[in-house]
Amino acid sequence: MTAPPILSPRMRGIKASPASVLRRRARELRATGRDIIELSSGNLDFPTPDHVIAAAHDAALRGETRYTDVDGTPELKQAVQAALLRDHHLDYRPDEIVITNGSTQALFNALLATLAPADEVIIPAPYWAPYLDQVRLAGGTPVVVPCAQNNGFKLRAEDLQAAISPRTRWIVLNNPVNPSGALYSREDLSEIAAVLLRHPDIWVLADGLYEHIVFNGTPAPTLAEIEPRLKPRTLTVSGLAKSYAMMGWRIGYAAGPAALIREIITIQSQTTSGASSISQAAAVAALDGAQDVLTERAAILRARRDRFAELLNECAGLSCVPPEGTFYLLVNCAGVIGKRAPDGKVIATDRDFSAYLLEQADVAVFPGEDLGLSPHIRVSFANPSATIEEAARRSKRACEALQ
Repeated sequence: MTAPPILSPRMRGIKASPASVLRRRARELRATGRDIIELSSGNLDFPTPDHVIAAAHDAALRGETRYTDVDGTPELKQAVQAALLRDHHLDYRPDEIVITNGSTQALFNALLATLAPADEVIIPAPYWAPYLDQVRLAGGTPVVVPCAQNNGFKLRAEDLQAAISPRTRWIVLNNPVNPSGALYSREDLSEIAAVLLRHPDIWVLADGLYEHIVFNGTPAPTLAEIEPRLKPRTLTVSGLAKSYAMMGWRIGYAAGPAALIREIITIQSQTTSGASSISQAAAVAALDGAQDVLTERAAILRARRDRFAELLNECAGLSCVPPEGTFYLLVNCAGVIGKRAPDGKVIATDRDFSAYLLEQADVAVFPGEDLGLSPHIRVSFANPSATIEEAARRSKRACEALQ
């Protein structure tokens, strides 16, 4: 008999990323011959731009296949430096920038480098699910602050103030927000900044991974840009996954005070080491090249957003408001809670409804329970128009079948 593994106490309550579990279940069903439409994933259906792929190919042919510096190649750090200046008027030195294996690593390394037991991290809800377990793995305590729908799912200054305690070390601010698509304006961020200026020991983890997937034509603002006095205690995090459809290339970055960046690099040197050399060469081409692709694809996503929202609002028991950013719809499913499926099962939660759509309609969606907001589901409109139309038809039939 094999002995059970010896697990660290920090693993208590930690689960695999809900998104990864959903992707695996969809793959399993697809392998049995089911035609699963996956709306739960953060994958864009756009291809990586041709010039980016060409840059990766050229780098491989040149022999750029060896380890890079742990903190990233000088060329990519320079490209990130230029992008932050171009998009946010933020000026960082190379020693204030680190390249990571996706933005998720930048977030986790920062928390791991700074949190002590009993330290608290404020996380507005709805939230990206891994924030909570990243904080727990780093030894901290997540403090969830609900953000009401009547405020556009955005954190209010007074709610932030009420959540602050002597143990607060970070606030995580995602703009635009995954999963709601809410977009913090410059005015919204100014109000939050006013609170944080009264609390000089609180740091800001500004997650801007979806900063270019916005529908007002300009990148989503970030706190250090709005309030320069917060820059010395802000870590600005982003990546290339969403903006340039480079999900699998695994390139993220963080910019902040050099002392914190050094600690992040130290952690990275003892875990994953540097990011892929080929991916870094591709990322340089993406950041330095023509940026027209960003506005072109945002326009396509906006049209898909409007159509999908229209179709889902025709489903009995569902309702949603088109978001200002990202490629997700946060769909209120309160109208189906308490109904009974054809097999007799009662839909008691949004998780039940998500399971019903997957098993009975072959549509995979993300339950709001894992995002800090029930009863809702999150669906992606980063899919071809024909897929969106079919997903809506299946969802409508499934809703009509509920009694």
